[in-house]
Amino acid sequence: MRKMIFNNKDLPSLFEEEPEKAEIWWVETARMFYSNKAAVVGLSGLLIIVFVGLFGPIFFKGDPFAIMQAPFTKPGHLTALGTDYLGRDVFTCLIYGTRPTLAIGLIATAVTVLIGISIGAIAGFYGGTLDNLLMRFTEFFQVLPPLVFAMVIVAVFTPNFVTVVFAIGVTTWTSLARLTRAEFLKIKEREFVMAARAVGANKYRLILRVLLPNALPPLIVAITLRIGMTIITEAALSFLGLTDPDIMTWGKMIGLSRDFFFEAWWTVTFPGLAILITALCIALIGDGLNDALNPKLRGR
Repeated sequence: MRKMIFNNKDLPSLFEEEPEKAEIWWVETARMFYSNKAAVVGLSGLLIIVFVGLFGPIFFKGDPFAIMQAPFTKPGHLTALGTDYLGRDVFTCLIYGTRPTLAIGLIATAVTVLIGISIGAIAGFYGGTLDNLLMRFTEFFQVLPPLVFAMVIVAVFTPNFVTVVFAIGVTTWTSLARLTRAEFLKIKEREFVMAARAVGANKYRLILRVLLPNALPPLIVAITLRIGMTIITEAALSFLGLTDPDIMTWGKMIGLSRDFFFEAWWTVTFPGLAILITALCIALIGDGLNDALNPKLRGR
């Protein structure tokens, strides 16, 4: 009998989808997503917000910390959205606060994803004692209120951009870790994984090239929703004054003007609406991805 010899280079052709099928799968996923009107509205709104964050400071020159008019100038009186208690222009603060707010949301979510998926993948793949240890470690962080824990971290260290990102990232990874572990436990005993083991796939290749791609659909939805929650968490920290004093964010605008809401409602309302609209757009995108990545809805 002729002996068959396989190596890791054979695996992509054995266990990845054919290019035509993969293309059809992504086309069908995109079709499902764009057929969801709410998801399209959310995506359009988020793209506009990102565009403002990237190019707003280029078209609207100004300093968000500069005093432009008299304090508490009402919207439409010399300024589009009024001024705060120091006379800073609310519209300029909104424009210049978009980029840091989105940057903190994206980078802190990336830290969350890195920690959560790494711990969840290792626990789900290896199981046994290592799984138990990692899950006890996860439960320790899970019982701690994320916002309070993040407040402690920022208060202990110097409140700056890096500290805020680190504080949010290390306190919000537990749910993603548990989801990743559950997906790996569900997938790792399937036939295509056993076949990959049989032809000599090493552990790293199994995790990164076989298990993780098949666990991505629910993880993508969870990551998308996490971005919105991260922006809200950053706003809560900024509201409490635990933020970089040299960076203007929407949460910081609310925190600085919270004592003057009844005298100047616009100083709190407009940045609050910006946070609400951004979180809503991300939630709509997450809901659309959940439907588009659902194999039952695609008729697979």
